[in-house]
Amino acid sequence: MNELFGEIKWIRLAISLLFLFVFTIFNKWTSTKLFHLLKRIFSQKWDSIYQLLHGPARALMTLVGISGAVRFYFADGGASWPLFQGLVRTGFIIIIGWAFYNLSGRSSRFFAGMTSKLGVEESDMIIPFLSKVLRFMVIALTITIIMGEWGYSVNGLVAGLGLGSLAVALAAQDTLSNLIAGIIIVTEKPFSKGDWIRTDAVEGMVEDISFRSSKIRTFADSIVIIPNNILAKAAITNWSRMGKRRVTFDLGVAIDTDRVQLANAVNRLREYIENHEGIDHDLYMVRLKEMTKDQITILFYFFTYTTIWVEHMKVLESINFEILRILEEEGVKLAVPAQRLFLENHAIFEKEAADI
Repeated sequence: MNELFGEIKWIRLAISLLFLFVFTIFNKWTSTKLFHLLKRIFSQKWDSIYQLLHGPARALMTLVGISGAVRFYFADGGASWPLFQGLVRTGFIIIIGWAFYNLSGRSSRFFAGMTSKLGVEESDMIIPFLSKVLRFMVIALTITIIMGEWGYSVNGLVAGLGLGSLAVALAAQDTLSNLIAGIIIVTEKPFSKGDWIRTDAVEGMVEDISFRSSKIRTFADSIVIIPNNILAKAAITNWSRMGKRRVTFDLGVAIDTDRVQLANAVNRLREYIENHEGIDHDLYMVRLKEMTKDQITILFYFFTYTTIWVEHMKVLESINFEILRILEEEGVKLAVPAQRLFLENHAIFEKEAADI
């Protein structure tokens, strides 16, 4: 027993235990002080990083304390314990993987900046997806490095994953195609949730956008689900992106309308459109377009400032009532379908008339 105690290096043991005590018992205090120092140097952005790396930092402090105590106590630095050295290296790899796993979460500063650039609606879909992909890559890379650390060959595993991925890709071509198309729709933003769009297949309001498909609510109040690969190839008209909304129509008036009355009516109609507050004055036309055997046509062509369908219809309704009022005041009647019957004055009709 005396020989056993005599072999113990008390000074080294005391220093090792102190080192272990500082880095394990006080690791919370040490990591907090370290991050406060980094915050002073690198400004407020370290607040969110501290929340993400607080756990890995404390684990790293504990591992450093254990490894440092063992290395300091033994003269060979613990080289005679290969298992211990392997466990320490594995612990470092796991802690680094843990840190990157937390940093790849959707609440990280990287994804927070991407959220502000993409917008809330798009980020609600793409940020969780990218976060899951990055976290999967971090886990796979961490496991691969640990297996290599313990002498396991990962070439066969990588080859197997490659063949498996090829089989999955071939079996899920449509899903992958929809996924890629969904990413294109999110990044290029041909439309957003709530937009009114029209394609060759459907017209309605965009209710939801996912990586596989998009939901369109038609004006018949039904839901149409379109795969993204079809939607990405289609020609899309986004009515919600209009800066102004066009109105064009022909108004037919009676063919026998007095010329002066017609000219006054057209001038008043043009002046009304010109002074209307809800109409864009950069381009508008109220002109006598053509005359046929049945009617005289007046062309109306203008744009309303509002693109919202309900408000647009209110403006158009007020314009139509004013058109009717002006035509009524000027004595101009609208064209109605009519037929004229012409009778020739033959002798047979004259004889019948005389007999009567």
